[in-house]
Amino acid sequence: MSSLRGKTLFITGASRGIGLAIALRAARDGANVAIAAKSGVPNPKLPGTIHTAAAAVDAAGGHGLGLQCDIREEDQVAAAVAATVARFGGIDILVNNASAIWLKGALETPMKRFDLMQQVNSRGSFLCAQHCLPHLLRAANPHILTLAPPINLDPKWWGPHTGYTLAKMGMSFVTLGLAAEFGPQGVAVNALWPRTVIATDALKMIPGADAQAGRTPEIMADAAHVILTTPSREFTGRFMVDETVLRDAGVTDFSGYAVDASRALLPDFFLDDPELEEALRG
Repeated sequence: MSSLRGKTLFITGASRGIGLAIALRAARDGANVAIAAKSGVPNPKLPGTIHTAAAAVDAAGGHGLGLQCDIREEDQVAAAVAATVARFGGIDILVNNASAIWLKGALETPMKRFDLMQQVNSRGSFLCAQHCLPHLLRAANPHILTLAPPINLDPKWWGPHTGYTLAKMGMSFVTLGLAAEFGPQGVAVNALWPRTVIATDALKMIPGADAQAGRTPEIMADAAHVILTTPSREFTGRFMVDETVLRDAGVTDFSGYAVDASRALLPDFFLDDPELEEALRG
């Protein structure tokens, strides 16, 4: 299977950035895409709403459905899943893309911010899976794809921002557990993470972040497409990196994904590969 035509995707946080890129890649195949995000009205700091994203999906050849949904709220998740099933008849794929970030140490992390990250990242991913799984278990080639890093307990990733690392690794551990529970039932549960920083509008809002030293969201969308078109019973419980997925699929030239091809690329968090880091920096 190399196409998502006719498949229904439920993507969290897809009003912009990586989530939207994954939605548009699926839309080009003719997929149905539920855009589940909080952005019901325009944000002066960040472009895109559930409505503009759904319209973009339609324009790309798919069928979009904008659903205002805070994945911290179980009733909103349940309602969004129900609306997706009512519109498209089921759910084939869940993409846990929504995530909260706060890159500061313990003394600079308000508990409100700490709680937000845990509620959105690990709890939100679990909650969305819990409500989508009854439908995924009836799908022909069901997938859960969570944008989370390979599990890494090296203190160098924990010391600078324990709260954020805990939240992201929480998503990874949710992936590990769900893969063990539902992989044998035919639901592929995997995680995908970028090799380099990805130039999203959210990244640009982080002080000191250098989006020009990253790649565009399309590299994650293309890697996700490869994963989501793979037979679910043959491809589960894996923690993958975008570049590796695409290399395995035959891609050899990644220059088109660079925001600025003249810049050295900046490796993303949580990946330990000194040789690769050196190569990315040129």
